[in-house]
Amino acid sequence: MKVVALVTEDFRFFYGAVRALKERGQPFVSLGFNDPLPYNVGLVLTTEPERKRVHGRKVIASNDPEWAAKAALALLQGGPFKRLIVGVDPGPRPGIAILGDGKVLFADDLLSPEAVAPAIRDFLSLVRSDELLLRVGDGDPTNRDRIINALWEVAHNIEMVDERSTTRRTGHPDADAAVAIAQAHGPLLPAPPRVAPTEGEVRDIQRQSRIESQGAVTISASLARKVATGALSLGEAIERQRGKGRSEGDP
Repeated sequence: MKVVALVTEDFRFFYGAVRALKERGQPFVSLGFNDPLPYNVGLVLTTEPERKRVHGRKVIASNDPEWAAKAALALLQGGPFKRLIVGVDPGPRPGIAILGDGKVLFADDLLSPEAVAPAIRDFLSLVRSDELLLRVGDGDPTNRDRIINALWEVAHNIEMVDERSTTRRTGHPDADAAVAIAQAHGPLLPAPPRVAPTEGEVRDIQRQSRIESQGAVTISASLARKVATGALSLGEAIERQRGKGRSEGDP
């Protein structure tokens, strides 16, 4: 049986990955960066900053140990596959699901819309398939369109699925919805969409900036739109707003 190697100096990631692998009954070993990899190691788990220190063998790099463990178990199921289908339930914490020849290989929630494309790209780089199809739910238009634009670099065959036609299960609602979306059908998109946040979304991001800065800063509407489209993180927008305030206050 293939084992997973944990190669990291990040204690938070290490203990999170150990817990996740033990819960799933997956054998693993802990190694240093200079240790030789045993022949029975199928995958290496490490953090994104440490990825460049690991060479040779399949590597899953993530700052989320739970996601890394789930992805490892999915990849150890084998392949190649005739057809891989990726389903995405868009939202602030999107769900993703990957199906290999109709079997659910992986389903989980991610921390942000920006995490979707890198997670899928990393997963697909480690498994072979003859065909790849992406399906994205039509809900939450702003986050949906941000995700589609990022995924356009992964594959151009992206279907938009009417989420009302999907049957959702219980458990992790976003991940379950992503599975249902992957199993549904929709029209192919001819081109990447334009991200157009609503005024309500802009005001809500401004509200979030006040909460994040403990009432010290309310970012401008233009900065809030950049956050909504994914051009800036909320933290970056707050720092820019603070910089404007200091500049305007200079003699």
